[in-house]
Amino acid sequence: MSKDIVLAFSGGLDTSFCVPYLKERGWAVHTVFADTGGVDAEERAFIEQRAAELGVASHATVDGGPAIWAGFVKPFVWAGEGYQGQYPLLVSDRYLIVEAALERAAELGTRAIAHGCTGMGNDQVRFDLAVKSLGDYQIVAPIREIQKEHTQTRAYEQKFLEERGFGVRARQQAYTINENLLGVTMSGGEIDQWQAPGAGAVGWCKPRAEWPAAPLRVKVGFANGEAVSLDGEKLAGHKLLAKLNGLFAPYGVGRGLYTGDTTIGLKGRIIFEAPGLISLLTAHRALEEAVLSKQQNRFKPEVARKWVELVYEGFFHDPLKTDLEAFLASSQSTVHGEVTLETNGGAVNAVAVESKHILNAKGATYAQSADWGVAEAEGFIKLFGMSSTLWAEVNRG
Repeated sequence: MSKDIVLAFSGGLDTSFCVPYLKERGWAVHTVFADTGGVDAEERAFIEQRAAELGVASHATVDGGPAIWAGFVKPFVWAGEGYQGQYPLLVSDRYLIVEAALERAAELGTRAIAHGCTGMGNDQVRFDLAVKSLGDYQIVAPIREIQKEHTQTRAYEQKFLEERGFGVRARQQAYTINENLLGVTMSGGEIDQWQAPGAGAVGWCKPRAEWPAAPLRVKVGFANGEAVSLDGEKLAGHKLLAKLNGLFAPYGVGRGLYTGDTTIGLKGRIIFEAPGLISLLTAHRALEEAVLSKQQNRFKPEVARKWVELVYEGFFHDPLKTDLEAFLASSQSTVHGEVTLETNGGAVNAVAVESKHILNAKGATYAQSADWGVAEAEGFIKLFGMSSTLWAEVNRG
């Protein structure tokens, strides 16, 4: 008899392979696609059609936009740091996908969960640790299983599907592509070989030759560090981020080529495109720089880096992450205001900041005017540098 299993499904090569593979081993496969906002109506329809043609027992599509905003985007923007100073954690929707899959498993009364993660990447760690943190489940990972016998895994998957009458989309033969509300990541092919990306390694961001001639300006409004409006219009967070993606992608904002230290110890090289998220980080940082104290601005990145490492490495449900988020939330109590962003293409800058919490000194402006005297300035310098100048005097020689 068939046993029910829930498969986190994207319609790509790996998860498409998982369906017939699991069915041939006696599973009744129920697919779940957590739509976190990175696909259009055509792609969403393709995913549903793909599940049907593969012969799944049932398919469910879940709206994950609100969850990914509240569960990841908001604290990530509060943190304000990319992994190793660059990567904006674009596959953090994995944790929301896990939650959607477990909800479907509860509806079906099964405790068997499957995913299409490989045995070489970080996603397997994120997926497995999230599942283990949320309950006692059987985890089945078909791609890890076939890697025990096959070294050219993607070629094997493609042949496996084609022998059973299932086609493979052309670009999925060359690259692993992930899209969601946060952005796009691409790996595989020449990217993995530290070579220049090929013509097919293109996501949302337009190349320089296609950037609009006129500059783009938008105003983002924040309350308690959370983006709440765009050009004066109040918007739900996930819809605001989607609009920023649409506005800044034509200008090539947020595209990067990055090599990182992965959880499992390998070097991982990817192209990422995050026009909306990078723009949001830029606006939030500019506002924080103006309204937080010097000590807050100095210390906060240390907390942020640890929070980012936990999320990157799969510890999304670790209690330390919750502890760090309590600090980050507290730091946002005065992060209210509006920031004007501008781009001429490629980079985005915060060109204006408006907030009643900007730490302006009434009688002084940096390098322009002061409400203290020369003697006070000289006394400050003498005391502030006492240790260094004493060392120089004692050891001068």
